[in-house]
Amino acid sequence: MPELFTVVPPSEAFAALTRRCSPVTRRETVALEAARDRVTSAAIVAGETLPAFARATMDGYAVRAADTHGASESAPAYLRFAGEALMGAVPAVSVGRHEAVRIHTGAMLPAGADAVVMVEETNLHGDEVEVLATAAVGENVLTVGEDIRAASTAVASGVRLRAADLGGLAALGIARVPVVGRPRIAILSTGDEVVPIAASPRMAQVRDINSMTIAATIDRAGGIALPAGIVRDDEDAMFAAARAALDGADALVLSAGSSVSVRDLTARVVDRLGAPGIFVHGIALRPGKPTVIAVCDGKPVIGLPGNPASALIVAWRLLRPLVQYLGGENVAPDGRDSFETEAVLTANVPSRPGREDFVPATLARAEDGTLHATPIFGSSNLIFTLVRADGVIAVPADRSGLAAGERARIVHP
Repeated sequence: MPELFTVVPPSEAFAALTRRCSPVTRRETVALEAARDRVTSAAIVAGETLPAFARATMDGYAVRAADTHGASESAPAYLRFAGEALMGAVPAVSVGRHEAVRIHTGAMLPAGADAVVMVEETNLHGDEVEVLATAAVGENVLTVGEDIRAASTAVASGVRLRAADLGGLAALGIARVPVVGRPRIAILSTGDEVVPIAASPRMAQVRDINSMTIAATIDRAGGIALPAGIVRDDEDAMFAAARAALDGADALVLSAGSSVSVRDLTARVVDRLGAPGIFVHGIALRPGKPTVIAVCDGKPVIGLPGNPASALIVAWRLLRPLVQYLGGENVAPDGRDSFETEAVLTANVPSRPGREDFVPATLARAEDGTLHATPIFGSSNLIFTLVRADGVIAVPADRSGLAAGERARIVHP
């Protein structure tokens, strides 16, 4: 049977999509405590140098490194105890020749000192400090500017902020952060057989799984999901609902059936939404082949297959990086997923060259620490196949399968 559409590799489809649309232009400033997982809209520059003063990284004694030269347990160096550097205060004492000052982790290094000897390598005998090891210049000391220099970039533009980034900005006293507005993605489910989640479906009806899984994918990628409800398989009704949904969003995702007639209906509706319209109708991906990709007057529109597992795989492969791109995040040009790892396969994974295959798998770590992936074989149409999986094995398009014992790329939903 001849193919009903010409498929395009997912990487090419994603690259073509991002060439035709642009990230959202909305900008806002948010409090630092609300900035986790937001994407910076501009580079954030350090206004201070950190550390601003040299400080100890160990409890011990601040010394002149030269005074400990050759010191060992069998031939200690003996230094005069000259006082203590208090936490949170500029030291009132300094370190002269053959002197040592008690210091604690984080305390400011007193003048004259250039190293810290760990307390474990010393003994205090009255006013005399016995040093049992040689200290090098700078040992156990954070120097001025070792962390970051004033006027340097603290966080680049297009970065999704992590806990560590927030900590760095807090250290610099930056309490408000410039970020890109979260992209708003409308979700429209279609189908005469689709009913709301809370409904009791009659025979031949199914609940609307896709609006839930797609919304969760959008949220994790940093977007805001805008569920637009369910519309019947009627072109005018679908167009009216899609038009209203797209007008109030930055992009639209349609979840439609996989039959030829429904695909054609979805395509006609999408092409009515604006120019240039559809430029991909079918991607070399299993599951998820009958996918429609368009840009309508500058806004992306993706028509997903109605099958829940297929729709979710496409959402992971294309929608998630698209949301990140729209949100100003730096993403791979081919949309490759950043939520991935590698694992050793416990069984052969058959495939067919010319398409990317995503096979659900369970993951387990062996006693030697190696991560192993066991494929879950069965129908790709079943949502609970993905529920039982810890990730999906990504089979490259240029491979006819993967062999047991081979290392494979694992995408984490």
